[in-house]
Amino acid sequence: MGGQPAHGYGHGGRHGRRGGDGAMRSAQLDEFRANKSRKWELRDIFGYIVEFSGDQHGSRFIQQKLESATSEEMEIIFDEIVPQYAIQLMQDVFGNYVVQKMFEYGTAAQKARLVATMEGQILGLSLQMYGCRVVQKAIEHILPEQQAVFVQELSPSVLRCVKDANGNHVIQKLIEHVAPERLGFATAFRGSVYELSTHPYGCRVLQRCFEYMPEDQTRPLLDELHKYVPNLMIDQFGNYVVQFVLEHGKAQDRAMIISKLTGQMYNMAKHKFASNVCEKALVTADPESRRKLIDEIMTPKQDGLSPIMGLMKDSFGNYVLQRALTVADPDQRELLINKVRPHLVNMRRYSSAYSKHLSAIERLLEKFSSGDAVQTEGAVESS
Repeated sequence: MGGQPAHGYGHGGRHGRRGGDGAMRSAQLDEFRANKSRKWELRDIFGYIVEFSGDQHGSRFIQQKLESATSEEMEIIFDEIVPQYAIQLMQDVFGNYVVQKMFEYGTAAQKARLVATMEGQILGLSLQMYGCRVVQKAIEHILPEQQAVFVQELSPSVLRCVKDANGNHVIQKLIEHVAPERLGFATAFRGSVYELSTHPYGCRVLQRCFEYMPEDQTRPLLDELHKYVPNLMIDQFGNYVVQFVLEHGKAQDRAMIISKLTGQMYNMAKHKFASNVCEKALVTADPESRRKLIDEIMTPKQDGLSPIMGLMKDSFGNYVLQRALTVADPDQRELLINKVRPHLVNMRRYSSAYSKHLSAIERLLEKFSSGDAVQTEGAVESS
């Protein structure tokens, strides 16, 4: 059925006429769409629930009414939709919202009826644009043993779901709401950590694993991740996974990532993606590691050139330099400012090419010289 509105279900054609969009509509839906002054109630559309659910205005009406429906009204609505039209409406551009509300406000018995219609079709629904929203809502509102049915159906295709624009959201929702011992996903991800980290959807799923799963499930994944950290830092998606571990991971994992940055700080700071990792490392590192990283960008290179000059000129490196100024200890910041200031004067004198970068650095220096230093993660100016 895809994204086609659910026109024509149930009583869609009775005494109907063809609307401007070419769909057959019942006289009842025509009246509803035309007569906005009438105070409509759910009982006015009984017998037409499926058709109304597939109409933009009808769907919105049912959604609003479901929030305060009586148990009798709720039962009638379920009886009209389940089981015959449930799957069709779940995959419908307007109908999916009605089914989501049914999961939110239905009784345990009613939700069990809905789940029963989904069994055997959970993979297909998870990969479909509208169906995946219903599956996610269901996961939030059903019992653990019902969630287990979803896990069981999706487990053989978990990597396919992770790499799918719709399916990845379902996998993330399962990781967030299902007890870890009921999920075998972490095992399925072993051996694929690099592939997932560098995937636009896989990188999100991996972060949810690190966020919600216990150490015994994530440790093999993290150990695998550490093998690829230098490559992941420079990847457009992998850098987010590395940043996540720096911010939320254990001290040992943070230390391992920072050790991979050590000696590479200058090159990584000038890289579009790795520069974000450099900033996150400066913010999350322990004081001693932070000093080492900042020392590294202050120390002249073997050719005698100052790395600071290179960072000031660079469209990514200048943000890392700003971050270093913001998070450095007062004594180290003083040293850094003393190295930055002469370059600032020279660069202002000979070129206007870097004025945007330099203005942000100048403002930071002014702030620190006035004693207004605040060590916050958000202190660096964005372009």
